[in-house]
Amino acid sequence: MKTRSMLLILTMLLVLPFTIHAGDYVIGEGDTLDIAVWGVKELSFPAKVRPDGKITVPGLGDVAASGQTPTALQASLTARIKELVKNPIVTVAVTGITNSKVYIFGGGVKAGVFDLLQRSTLLQLLCTVGEVKTADLKKSYLLRKGVKIKEDFYALFISGDTNGDIQLESGDSIFIPLLIDKNVYVLGAVNTPKAIEYHDGMTVMEAILESGGFTKFASQNDTQIYRKDRKGVESIPVKAKEIIQGGNMSQNTKLKPGDYIVVKESLF
Repeated sequence: MKTRSMLLILTMLLVLPFTIHAGDYVIGEGDTLDIAVWGVKELSFPAKVRPDGKITVPGLGDVAASGQTPTALQASLTARIKELVKNPIVTVAVTGITNSKVYIFGGGVKAGVFDLLQRSTLLQLLCTVGEVKTADLKKSYLLRKGVKIKEDFYALFISGDTNGDIQLESGDSIFIPLLIDKNVYVLGAVNTPKAIEYHDGMTVMEAILESGGFTKFASQNDTQIYRKDRKGVESIPVKAKEIIQGGNMSQNTKLKPGDYIVVKESLF
């Protein structure tokens, strides 16, 4: 009896590393399993889950495996194998995963299929997709069974707000669209009108200074930011002179990609 207990402990230690990483994994069609019944060679065998979601167990016939975790299948097999073996010790290990996938699409990054070989989060996946400079993370979202369960990846991936991280599940779809315009444009009475690559936190005065600053003809308090949104074009007035002379930083508006800054000329 003591020997049997020691063997049981050894068996559990051998499968423990897998259980930590994949205890919540849901078995699917095409996955390969290693079924073992301690001391019964005939009931220890590899199995591949068929397209109908079943495996064949010697002496029992077909057993449903798809849709169950390894732990649940282990319990189910233990109950069934009791018909053949007294007090069976059954283990189930997933040795090959082909069913658990996450799909990435949208144009902002290279589309592809991500294999969930272990428990993974959205942040872990985003770290594998490569360059995201052309991706609109704020308009990205995660779909699960047709429902958006997570929107806006910007704070998670750029600002490091890991409170917004989420565990991925097989079949999840991640939409990452292309950032249509990543520049801001400075026009009018500045010394070097130009397009400037946007960066997080960019302000109107920063963009104007990068464009050479105001010309001597500029009407500094007659600056406008034109911003396009779903409702149309919004005009945001900026009194730049109050920033320069009075230190009124409330006028130093933060910009968004695609903004147009127009500095008008003075009539006098």
